[in-house]
Amino acid sequence: MQSINFTLPYINQPGIFKLADYREKIVILTFWVSWCPDCSSDLPKKEQLYRSINDDKVEMVTINVTGRERNDGEAVSYTTKFLTQPTLKDNDREVYDLFKCEGVPTTVIINQQGEIYRVFGEQSTMIEIVEAVGTIL
Repeated sequence: MQSINFTLPYINQPGIFKLADYREKIVILTFWVSWCPDCSSDLPKKEQLYRSINDDKVEMVTINVTGRERNDGEAVSYTTKFLTQPTLKDNDREVYDLFKCEGVPTTVIINQQGEIYRVFGEQSTMIEIVEAVGTIL
């Protein structure tokens, strides 16, 4: 299934992110909110992967679901404290809903052809996600 193209602003750097600019790369999207215990467990693992992965072939991006956040300040504070990977600000729940997410964290892997390869819900393990990336790398 072809991925949805979207454009969102960054939280932790100037500018905007356009998914269409990352064709030819594997893109790992993680949707999250600051108050979620499962996100607090998942995001540090994703951050560790981000710091060690070959970014010539893989782009990792987190997306804060502002429509599920208590307030914008908490998302910005969390990002500043814990994330160095590109972090985006959803337009309420727009992109979250376009990808038919049902909870947070949700991880979407998009292959080099711009197709949704796999979607992982909040109970998925980091090992499952890394193995899925490995099969298309």
